[in-house]
Amino acid sequence: MKTRLLASAALLLAAQGHAAAQDPYLWLENIQGKDALQWVHQQNALTVKETEGWKNFPQLKRDILAVLDSSARIPAIEKIGDRYYNFWRDAQHPRGLWRSATLDEYRKADPAWETVLDLDKLAKDEKENWVWQGADCVKPKQDRCLIRLSRGGGDAAVVREFDLPAKRFLADGFVVPEAKSEVNWADRDTLYVATDFGKGSLTDSGYPRIVKEWKRGQPLAAAATLFEGKQTDISVNADGIDTAGHHYDVISQGTSFFSSDTYLKQDGKWLKLDKPGHVEASFHGPWLLLRPRQDWKVGGHDWKAGSLLAIKASDYLQGKRDVAALFQPSATTSLGGSAGTRDALILTVLDNVKSRLVEWKVVDGKWQSRPVAAPGYGSISVSAVDSDDSNDYFFTFTDFLTPTSLSLAHAGSDAREPLKQQPAFFDAKPYRIQQFFARSDDGTRVPYFVVARKDMKLNGKNPTLLYGYGGFEVSLTPYYSGTLGKAWLERGGVYVLGNIRGGGEYGPAWHEAALKHKRQKAYDDFSSIARDLARRGIADARHLGIKGGSNGGLLMGVMLTKYPQLFHAVVCQVPLLDMRRFNKLLAGASWMDEYGNPDQPADWAYIQRYSPYQNIRAGAKYPATLFATSTLDDRVHPGHARKMYAAMKAMGADVRYYERTEGGHGAAASHDEEARIAAMEYAFLWKELR
Repeated sequence: MKTRLLASAALLLAAQGHAAAQDPYLWLENIQGKDALQWVHQQNALTVKETEGWKNFPQLKRDILAVLDSSARIPAIEKIGDRYYNFWRDAQHPRGLWRSATLDEYRKADPAWETVLDLDKLAKDEKENWVWQGADCVKPKQDRCLIRLSRGGGDAAVVREFDLPAKRFLADGFVVPEAKSEVNWADRDTLYVATDFGKGSLTDSGYPRIVKEWKRGQPLAAAATLFEGKQTDISVNADGIDTAGHHYDVISQGTSFFSSDTYLKQDGKWLKLDKPGHVEASFHGPWLLLRPRQDWKVGGHDWKAGSLLAIKASDYLQGKRDVAALFQPSATTSLGGSAGTRDALILTVLDNVKSRLVEWKVVDGKWQSRPVAAPGYGSISVSAVDSDDSNDYFFTFTDFLTPTSLSLAHAGSDAREPLKQQPAFFDAKPYRIQQFFARSDDGTRVPYFVVARKDMKLNGKNPTLLYGYGGFEVSLTPYYSGTLGKAWLERGGVYVLGNIRGGGEYGPAWHEAALKHKRQKAYDDFSSIARDLARRGIADARHLGIKGGSNGGLLMGVMLTKYPQLFHAVVCQVPLLDMRRFNKLLAGASWMDEYGNPDQPADWAYIQRYSPYQNIRAGAKYPATLFATSTLDDRVHPGHARKMYAAMKAMGADVRYYERTEGGHGAAASHDEEARIAAMEYAFLWKELR
């Protein structure tokens, strides 16, 4: 009773704007604190014990692990030199293998891979819990690579130079100590390093503020400073960019999450590009590509936010502004992405959240386009095979019921060579995909996808899982998941994907509509989808569960505290929940562009209305909730989930908690742990929604 009263009083004080010192659970923000970790282990033990009592958990875990470890998954490849490289994890290699093959070998049903680096052996030999974060190999030879290794899966990583032909780390090669670094090649013997150089070298967001040029043979401490950003910036970095036979040296200063200044090296000097901070700059061959996040008047024209504009880089530097428009958004379309081959630019366009392709080439000095024939009801992604030497690109297609396929495509042609087809992990024939539109509180039409059996009864009693995100201009598009199929659809569940405002499904305007003081629009949208599902007879509140992670975890927290009557179960993953203190925890300061600054009274006035931790109410009836986070998440602080769970548990709410001790913000460090957590979530949902 004493704990319950203390929690209620503290939350009331916090809601009234008192200092965080009034928070009785502040001690849980000590990530590696002895008492905090002991508490975590106790809560994990309670959840594991409960989980093991759910009769379908063991089979769920086996089914999910079989999908994750399947040797029939598509090995994603990247061309490095004259070979194709893949990073692969399975039951025999839980930490993974970096391996290579020729393209002809890759075409075979069972390629003979050549192991380049065995991460399990490396971790064992070095007594480290290494997690792979990628490799970057310097052009043109690509015989030296920078490999990023994280201890446990966080964003912070060690960067080490690797001799690719010899398949070993260089004893006297470049090594950057563990940090949230940005390390890139300038040339074979020079690195651009933005890292933790000691006191005063990081921004308020915990990212590098200083970038240096590091020559081979120098100690890192002797590297020459190229640029210093402000402490209030998000981060700075430098990179040597190779594209379609052209090289650019670029410094990027992230002045906020959605704005940056760009500096281009010309004749040994760094020149600032003349552009607004909201305009993103990139390069394709001799062309400068500009994408404004806000409406922009340039060259005598008014361009909408989300357009893609092109101009010769040399012309732009000379002051010319006669840009060519390669994409302009409409009421239903947005730019999903782009990939540059040697002679072409392939654009992925979202049209009502479904993908199509447009190819651009320069003919006689003018940009010309053509539509690329492609499947029309799903998600397409493209990436160049070798932007310097080839017009080939990888073409990937998927939807909720179509296993992902990988093909080799060619600019200038609609012909594609199938390379790999993911197996069907579940029988898709009984199901169909539908797209509906809910009407939000202000009348906005909000799209969402429903995946369900064709013979679904519209009686409101279908166990249904609604997933959402709604932030940072991130688009949620159709995707194939064997895990979702085996653990949810095959067992009789309905899956719903919501495309709420705050995301990027309709470009920057869709994102802007739920920014800062307009955040409530995202929550109106998600709750409107829930009501629309009930109206259509798909799922009433008793049979509706929801799930989301990170910013989507914040969405779950708001639904939990402000709309508890609409749902019966909530899975809240790696969430932001204490919005009074989010900007003081790990990378939180970098997200004030999205949410506002809670230290400013005007911003806190609107943030406090939805901040989940400040809106828990004693005596309220909340849906059953599972909080899942990670000790080593060095992006979103685990204290958010810890404190929310502790406060709700003290009030007698139906809550449970699991914190994995390895793996960062995005995923677990091994397939076994990933399967455990997924099985836990699905078993919980089945327990609550049947």
